[in-house]
Amino acid sequence: MKNEYSSYLSQTAKEIQPSGIRKFFDLAASMEGVISLGVGEPDFITPWNIREATILSLEQGYTSYTANPGLLELRQEICKYLYNRFSVQYNPGNQVIVTVGASQAIDLAFRAIINPGEEVLIVEPAFVAYAPLVALAGGKPVPVSTSPENGFKVTPEQIEAAITEKTKALLICSPNNPTGSMLTKDELIELAKVMEKHDLIVVSDEIYAELGYDETFTSFAAIDGMYERTILINGFSKGFAMTGWRLGYIAAPVEFVEAMLKIFQYTTMCAPHMLQIGAVEALRNTYHEVEEMRKSYQRRRNYMVQTLNEIGLDCHTPGGAFYVFPSIRSTGLSSEQFAEELLMAEKVAVVPGNVFGESGEGYVRCSYATSMQQLQEALKRMQRFVESRKMVLQG
Repeated sequence: MKNEYSSYLSQTAKEIQPSGIRKFFDLAASMEGVISLGVGEPDFITPWNIREATILSLEQGYTSYTANPGLLELRQEICKYLYNRFSVQYNPGNQVIVTVGASQAIDLAFRAIINPGEEVLIVEPAFVAYAPLVALAGGKPVPVSTSPENGFKVTPEQIEAAITEKTKALLICSPNNPTGSMLTKDELIELAKVMEKHDLIVVSDEIYAELGYDETFTSFAAIDGMYERTILINGFSKGFAMTGWRLGYIAAPVEFVEAMLKIFQYTTMCAPHMLQIGAVEALRNTYHEVEEMRKSYQRRRNYMVQTLNEIGLDCHTPGGAFYVFPSIRSTGLSSEQFAEELLMAEKVAVVPGNVFGESGEGYVRCSYATSMQQLQEALKRMQRFVESRKMVLQG
């Protein structure tokens, strides 16, 4: 063996950076008394009926492999759900794959469609995994930056300006992580015109579809002309409070699914049998709980936005997900400086906005997927920190 292990590593693996989110999670976990607003995870426990169905499945011995794309029963329920909730119709026999989380679904999508050097447009600020997953598939991630002046929503003109002869696809997440922005049906229609004009594929991450507040969520696949060119990504983590279950799914035209299924067969085989049974129960009998969670998040969102603006951190009102993305420019600190100093001074963990792309610099992501009591205390501490920074700036 050589002493220098890096010589054995692929160039891609060496160039990919560790998650900036994990850095702050790990630091916060090593301290006592920290209130974390960094975790993109529901604070609710998975509803009991889902857990009970899964426990029963174990007792009954459902511990074998399933079919590669997942239990047919679950794929049927996914298709019913997508049709009843979002008016998109898929065939459970050949248009759905149950994956190990939505992140794996995105990974499969990129590996199935990207040739070396092809470009994928990524609307930023964006979830930290998107660009690395494009790179791992041999593609080139191309950021398309948004701004608070437009509610962190991408425009057709911005997409047009970013397209080159190498552009293959657009990756979009609505509601968005980290900004919470949610595109309206009319806005999606305008983006769809650009997709059709340039014959592009759309990878639509809709994992926060159940967490829209002020307007009705619209799936990109439901827009006229987009069904044939959209790879729809969704899952159970956010809306159903099932993050640790690692269950996601892909719904797409048959040709896309066939290509992704070949990769999935060789890399994973199938998602865990007993967890898929729990997901069947989630889709059949958990809508009341999902709605109650959504209402709770909406109350917390309203409180967070109002209070952050009152303490001097300008914050737009997000349309969905469970994040706010306030500006911290008034403090004179960079995003990383703000996050580090806030953690050390007041023991509140937030995620610096720059980890979500260059356009996130000057902002931090705060998750309101925690109790109102914790949010109130966290914002008191943040107010103290902001006031101390004002005193420093005033000399």
